[in-house]
Amino acid sequence: MRVLIIGSGGREHALAWKVAQDPHVKSVLAAPGSAGIAECAECIAIAVDDIEGLANVAAERGADLTIVGPEVPLAAGIVDCFEARGLRIFGPNRSAARLEASKAFMKSVLVDAGVPTARYGEFTEIAPALRFAAELGFPVVIKADGLAAGKGVVICADAREARDTISSMLEGGSFGDAGRRVVVEEFLTGEEVSFLALTDGENVIPLEPSQDHKTVFDADRGPNTGGMGAYSPAPVIDAAMSQYVVRHVLTPTIATLRARGVHFRGVLYAGLMMTADGPKVLEYNARFGDPECQPLMMRLESSLVELVEACVDGRADRVRPRWSRDAAVCVVMTAEGYPGAYRKGDVIEGLDDARACEGAMVFHAGTARDDAGRWVTAGGRVLGVTARGATIGTAIERAYRAVACIRWRGVHYRKDIGHRALAARGN
Repeated sequence: MRVLIIGSGGREHALAWKVAQDPHVKSVLAAPGSAGIAECAECIAIAVDDIEGLANVAAERGADLTIVGPEVPLAAGIVDCFEARGLRIFGPNRSAARLEASKAFMKSVLVDAGVPTARYGEFTEIAPALRFAAELGFPVVIKADGLAAGKGVVICADAREARDTISSMLEGGSFGDAGRRVVVEEFLTGEEVSFLALTDGENVIPLEPSQDHKTVFDADRGPNTGGMGAYSPAPVIDAAMSQYVVRHVLTPTIATLRARGVHFRGVLYAGLMMTADGPKVLEYNARFGDPECQPLMMRLESSLVELVEACVDGRADRVRPRWSRDAAVCVVMTAEGYPGAYRKGDVIEGLDDARACEGAMVFHAGTARDDAGRWVTAGGRVLGVTARGATIGTAIERAYRAVACIRWRGVHYRKDIGHRALAARGN
């Protein structure tokens, strides 16, 4: 069969790499792909928001299955377009993708479903938003309602920060249309975990839990990013808690959407806070996490295509994934200045040495080839250096050994990826 991957980042590189290993897959296409993804797939230069163009490629190239990586085409209705043309595609349709595309919509679904979440209010005006923030007490969380590439969440320590943040979103346009409505939310304490599952709209296939590191600096300091690293498994979620999340979080959410006439089929990614009162949902995403996808694909031993097709065909209850007992860790290496304005075009050295490290794989998130054929930086998040090991400690050691091989001007990465898992397991 022929599989088309939509997207160009580290997540899509990991998906293409995994799909290319499937003995039933004849070829892998990627749109638009990247110079890194081109090492395991044929890349076709079409933007992820060119929905009709992507559908034309899938039809003309005979794609038997399309897997969507990023959230933007999902929110734009790529699944609706493909299905109208009889093309097989994995992901939620436009209505279902609102679970990620609108935080206000997502919170209303959680309330209707009886799923634990933080207290919140949604606002389009500054004064009532500030009053509600004061009622909640500080710190408080301010979120842009729409898609903001993982950066639209700000924790405000006091009223001044809340006023500045709300004003910048609602009046200053700091997140464009995504910030024309804000969600003001109670600040929750605990350990954050990413819980991803595949679903056909009724049945749930839980994946192994993982944890992301969202802030740019060590010790969870600095502004939020799209993700500075991730690891799997996450010790904070054991088998019993995994079953609890499926039963009391994911299943009620899917059922509530279905009762609203919305059939969610695809990846359902719950960002959970493990509080003293149990897990509470911080957010939902409607696609694979990035960088969580990288360690998950490194650990997944069964066919991703088989799992995805079962969801597309409505038989998710008949398949279960097989996982390596190894842990996997992804360290994201970024360009100077990220998550703000960042440099591009710096020459990257040491990639071959990194790939030669035991257990390591380098996924390209924002790279390109220059006229001399050299690898150069071309994005904020540049590489996701990922490694497997028998323990989380071994995986961390291997990942950072590979990271140490790679150099470019102004490179930045966190030095503490996996610190919570080390503290929990002591290895």
